[in-house]
Amino acid sequence: MSSTVAAPTKERAQIKERTLRRDNWRLYPLTTFVIFTAWVVYATVRAMWGSAFYVDQYHYLTPFYSPCVNDACGKAAEFGTFLPKGTPFFIPFAALSLPFLLLFRLTCYYYRKAYYRSFWQSPTACGVREPHSKYTGERRFPLIGQNLHRYFWVAAFLISLVNTWDAARAFTGKDGGFGIGLGTIILVANVVLLWLYTLSCHSCRHITGGRLKNFSKHPVRYWAWGVVSKLNQKHGTYALITLGSLVVADAYVALVASGHVTDLRIIN
Repeated sequence: MSSTVAAPTKERAQIKERTLRRDNWRLYPLTTFVIFTAWVVYATVRAMWGSAFYVDQYHYLTPFYSPCVNDACGKAAEFGTFLPKGTPFFIPFAALSLPFLLLFRLTCYYYRKAYYRSFWQSPTACGVREPHSKYTGERRFPLIGQNLHRYFWVAAFLISLVNTWDAARAFTGKDGGFGIGLGTIILVANVVLLWLYTLSCHSCRHITGGRLKNFSKHPVRYWAWGVVSKLNQKHGTYALITLGSLVVADAYVALVASGHVTDLRIIN
């Protein structure tokens, strides 16, 4: 019995069509482009607004201004200040946190997939020919900086602790005692979602269980790795939800701080 094996060829299949897919593959990148663009515009404007970011009576501080390190922050500057009043508008009051949070999200595995497809078309979707003539991966500047994601995660973790303190401070009533308002619930919900996004990160999963050769000798780290692994399955979902929760928290604090809305008090 004899068999014939086709000789290997170096030529790629010649397919003229951009893709043979028949589903609506443009929907995901287009929707992502619109959502991300709208969020970036809103976040940029609010971060540089310089007002309506703090409700002194209830200690509501928007996450876009935490920690507030400008002399103009007033009582909101609970962690000290180093930026003087009159600092150019393009330097945000939360100059210590926003750059690191931005870099944390830019280098996030989920966000890379999202903006590579929607903004760079690299590729626009699976099974769709991309317009770029060559592919260099993430081995050259500036994309080689994506490898710093694990370090930006550490910064995001520390900033989440600060956001947790802000949420705890929001349990303040009209007389300075204990109190709960709608703003308290919104800020706490936002912090919980931020923690889910931060702890579900691939870098966090590696930190908890990476480089272990024997899980049985490290039961605590194995347990933590298991918890983070379950959260990691919904990392992309948390990444999107937190975009919305940040906007809701900021918008509500801005409306209350500017006097357009009166905080709905539940206790005191």
